[in-house]
Amino acid sequence: MIQLSKAGAYLLNGTEVIEESNDVAAILGSKLGREVSKEEAAKNTIAYGILESHNTSGNMEKLMIKFDKLTSHDITFVGIIQTARASGLEKFPIPYVLTNCHNSLCAVGGTINEDDHMYGLTCAKRYGGIYVPPHQAVIHQYAREMLAGGGKMILGSDSHTRYGALGTMAVGEGGPELVKQLLCKTYDINMPKVVGVYMTGAPAKGVGPQDVALAIIGAVFANGYVNNKVMEFVGPGVDNLSADFRIGIDVMTTETTCLSSIWKTDDTIKEFYDIHGRVDEYKELNPGSVAYYDGMIYVDLSKVKPMIAMPFHPSNTYTIEELNANLMDILADCEKKALVSLDGQVDFSLRDKVRNGKLYVEQGIIAGCAGGGFENICDAADILRGKSIGADEFTLSVYPASTPIYMELAKNGALADLLATGTIVKTAFCGPCFGAGDTPANNAFSIRHSTRNFPNREGSKLQNGQIASVALMDARSIAATAANKGYLTAATDLDVEYKGLKYHFDSTIYANRIFDSKGVADESVEIKFGPNIKDWPKMSALTDNLLLKVVSEIHDPVTTTDELIPSGETSSYRSNPIGLAEFTLSRKDPAYVGKAKAVKVAEEARVNGEAPYAVLPELEAVVNVAKTVKADINEANTGIGSTIFAVKPGDGSAREQAASCQKVLGGWANIANEYATKRYRSNLINWGMLPFIIDKGDLPFANGDYIFVPDVKQAVIDKVSELKAYAIKDGKANEFTLKLGELTDDERQIILKGCLINYNRQ
Repeated sequence: MIQLSKAGAYLLNGTEVIEESNDVAAILGSKLGREVSKEEAAKNTIAYGILESHNTSGNMEKLMIKFDKLTSHDITFVGIIQTARASGLEKFPIPYVLTNCHNSLCAVGGTINEDDHMYGLTCAKRYGGIYVPPHQAVIHQYAREMLAGGGKMILGSDSHTRYGALGTMAVGEGGPELVKQLLCKTYDINMPKVVGVYMTGAPAKGVGPQDVALAIIGAVFANGYVNNKVMEFVGPGVDNLSADFRIGIDVMTTETTCLSSIWKTDDTIKEFYDIHGRVDEYKELNPGSVAYYDGMIYVDLSKVKPMIAMPFHPSNTYTIEELNANLMDILADCEKKALVSLDGQVDFSLRDKVRNGKLYVEQGIIAGCAGGGFENICDAADILRGKSIGADEFTLSVYPASTPIYMELAKNGALADLLATGTIVKTAFCGPCFGAGDTPANNAFSIRHSTRNFPNREGSKLQNGQIASVALMDARSIAATAANKGYLTAATDLDVEYKGLKYHFDSTIYANRIFDSKGVADESVEIKFGPNIKDWPKMSALTDNLLLKVVSEIHDPVTTTDELIPSGETSSYRSNPIGLAEFTLSRKDPAYVGKAKAVKVAEEARVNGEAPYAVLPELEAVVNVAKTVKADINEANTGIGSTIFAVKPGDGSAREQAASCQKVLGGWANIANEYATKRYRSNLINWGMLPFIIDKGDLPFANGDYIFVPDVKQAVIDKVSELKAYAIKDGKANEFTLKLGELTDDERQIILKGCLINYNRQ
């Protein structure tokens, strides 16, 4: 089904793969009639060409990228624009689309989310942007329909910013990276490696894009095969996939932890642009006659079977056939894994879902940027036509990804077919993906064609003893399960006639409702601020030395951004940095906020010229030990803050708040064995936090200990990659090594100034 090359590979004429070996040069020479170097062939990937056309540095090893367009949704755009405003924003220099698909319930958590929407609308008018009202489209579907273009690059403040199937290299990053683009600065990265995804064959009837995506994720996540690389989809199998099918695979590449994605394009994609009235945006993209890839993923589409990603990660994959054949063993294994994810905070069971030898689920969801596409929903309607989902616990909700899709479903009869079964069809909303919509009952099991199934993504609150779990599946198998009234069923087990209805895009609703400034800013417009929209608090510059208290210690193999800052009930606080910070690590380490605040009080006293010891007496003994290492430390040259240790933090969402909330609470650093994604590390840096690395092994410190980092400011200035630190314990200072990793000159300045806002102001 999925195989991985052990080394790099060359692709000849888009159809023949030759893996790197001792005699590869001779093989290529005989086939091509000339010698080809790896360096030359690496320039023939689609990714290289797009990156080169957007690079402003003149050095393809050190990229400085200018994007064509930006996009954000309503739990990120307020903070982004507030940051840009504090940094001197006058107008949006490139098209910036503000969608409203996350805070769309209007009253979650006790505040009115419509305040954020009015802020967005007035900012679009004042600064020259585009505003998409709530329920019109989820962020990524609107981008596919109205923003993507062949050979273009789009930066979005949502991790699933992926439009590679349409020939657009898109990157999901934290908000500060969009701020840089708004201030006419660049996105600075080393040239990423490019991994080919070589597709052959065609999918079996009943197999959908989520099945292919989960099969790939299961093969590459744990081993980091594509971590921070670009996935480039090539091969004859691509020709056998519809545009919607390609899009459905593409959006899930985020869950591999790759940086971005790009696909070869053809008449199928040209037709997609034509349907949406933008055929001029199409560009045929293919790798050169000989292209070198840093790895190759072989996907035989004909061998992919209906898949399921069990709780609590998209990489926890099985075929549905395998699960049903080994039901109790696999469920028991998932329960065991859950003990790590849930820290034993709640009782969790899956084996009690087995009824008469079959797995029963209580809920099905087809939604959002992954599941809410036209073909997914039409195929689900074909499976369910004339059937009933039953009158028991099982429910099915469908969220079309945009109102134009919803309109077409109404016109072609699929909407009526779904409603007749007992299915509920709702408007475009991302809620089920992050725990703010269709929250299951306690201990319920939900199957979803959405992007993630991390702990709490379905709305659980472990601190209240509530738990539910999500498995990811394709819309077709979810519909097949619904047809069997909640008993897990693969779509390939049913004999279904798929109509293959053609999509007709109606732009009327967008023309009637979306505000498009056409890039014209109107400075006379007053921005509307709701009472829960707050400015970022002031942040201090880096001091010569640091005293850091470890206030949380996490040893999970991977820590998601959902665990660092919950995604569901916090959505209405995302425009209030201080209010949101109260939720930091609330589901993973409820004691964190109180511990961090206690240290922050001491730092505030120091900044105000008062004695830190008076508010945090334990500091006096700690400082006395630190003075045995560096005698001249004092309140003026030594900052006091908190830090956390996590093995591998930052998997998942791009939202900057996973880092900014720690900073708001007085965090100066993270310490990790490695960072799960580039975007989380970038978020730390942009909020002035040091992204320390420590080698794997026994930690020289524990939760509650202090760490003294002398001369840290000079180390950043001098571009030192390793520095000495001291764990203060039992009256002694025990030396160990921290690593900073590679930092650009701008990133060093951001850390020195204390955060991106400070850097831009100066």
